[in-house]
Amino acid sequence: VIDVTRDGVVTTVELCRPERRNALDLDTCHEVREAVETAAADGSRAVVVTGRGTSFCAGADLTGVYGSEFVDALYAMLRTVTRVEIPVVAAVNGPAIGAGTQLALACDLRVAAPTAVFGVPTARNGMAVDAWTIRTLAAVAGAGTAKALMLGADLLDAETAYARGLVDRLGDTDAAAAWAHEIATFAPLTLAYNKLVLNGDPTDPETAERIARGWEACWGSEDVQEAALARTEKRAPVFRGV
Repeated sequence: VIDVTRDGVVTTVELCRPERRNALDLDTCHEVREAVETAAADGSRAVVVTGRGTSFCAGADLTGVYGSEFVDALYAMLRTVTRVEIPVVAAVNGPAIGAGTQLALACDLRVAAPTAVFGVPTARNGMAVDAWTIRTLAAVAGAGTAKALMLGADLLDAETAYARGLVDRLGDTDAAAAWAHEIATFAPLTLAYNKLVLNGDPTDPETAERIARGWEACWGSEDVQEAALARTEKRAPVFRGV
């Protein structure tokens, strides 16, 4: 259902259902969640999520059985992508529709190929996505774009999505992987702290405490000293995440 490969400290998770345009079913949701969790635990410093063939992800598999089990698995996968401490880059190699756009939104950064298309056409099928998806879409791409997608059932091509902020860079899967490898050289503690602040709920006491600990961990880390030493030695720093 998925293919997981590792190149140094970057793990790539590829949806492998091209005959279904990489639509998500129960097993795919479980496997993506587990793959991202494993990557974060095994020393990977960045993850790339992409799709095999001509589609990124065509959404939920309409031939599957809808119910609480699938919905729970879908949102568990999305929460994992947003909460793991390492950056996740979506290489949107083709259409990302419905749950495909949700998966791209859950990723921290999005790189879109010219064939990419984004849309959440729930108004056309009577379904609904959670409030987090709609609010995140509005935060990333603006309220106008969110309304166009959610109320007008619009589709955005790659260039339009880039102009509106839904896409961070234009490029193919290789470009996304290159960016992930660059990010993997950055300070891990700082990346984890930044991601927590960006994605976490600051009104939640536990999250606020984690943010405070993350701040202290960054400033008290050996990586800060390594960066200073690298500047004096006129070389690139080698961060270890400690």
